[in-house]
Amino acid sequence: MEQASVSAQFGDTFRDQLLDLLVWRRDVRRFKRDPLPDGMLERLVRLACLAPSVGLSEPWRFVQVEDPARRHAIRASFEHCNAAALQSQSEDRVALYARLKLAGLDDAPCQFAVFADGATAQGHGLGRLTMPATIDYSAVMAVHTLWLAARAEGIGLGWVSILDPDVVATALDVPPAWRFIGYFCLGYPIDNDDVPVLEREGWETRRLPESVLFRR
Repeated sequence: MEQASVSAQFGDTFRDQLLDLLVWRRDVRRFKRDPLPDGMLERLVRLACLAPSVGLSEPWRFVQVEDPARRHAIRASFEHCNAAALQSQSEDRVALYARLKLAGLDDAPCQFAVFADGATAQGHGLGRLTMPATIDYSAVMAVHTLWLAARAEGIGLGWVSILDPDVVATALDVPPAWRFIGYFCLGYPIDNDDVPVLEREGWETRRLPESVLFRR
């Protein structure tokens, strides 16, 4: 007997909740120091591994950072790069930029780095010959999947982008073929808001969706 095909059905209620999840997903910068439940990071990583990847390569590599010395090296890199970034801003923006807590490195109970394994044999190279960067894109998809899963648990994620990739790779002692994607702080947010903090603080405004859609 032929088995009937099964497909997931999503109704209006689910779509409304998905919209809420997307709207309320924020880049969190201020964290409570409360620890996460045991096994939470592992659970979120399992969900992240459901993300799409080029050729089913699954190139994402998650490195939880617990060692104080390694965290100190990451913090030092942030401070160095942050000072350089401030010099590139106008005077009025410097004051705003300086008071925004962009890292959460002091308070977030969980910190991890994400890398893309450029040497992975998984996927047999499919889709990478003309666009090798799709390995990195795949890792970013995993990050976004984890980000949404965390928000659904009431947990916030902050992406620390002001870092030297070489310093991070050295501090975490990862293989040379692993390319740094990002460093992340994970924990319960102090504030919840459906508007990005940079928009609330007047740093930047969102584009209209119509302005990014082109037809040829």
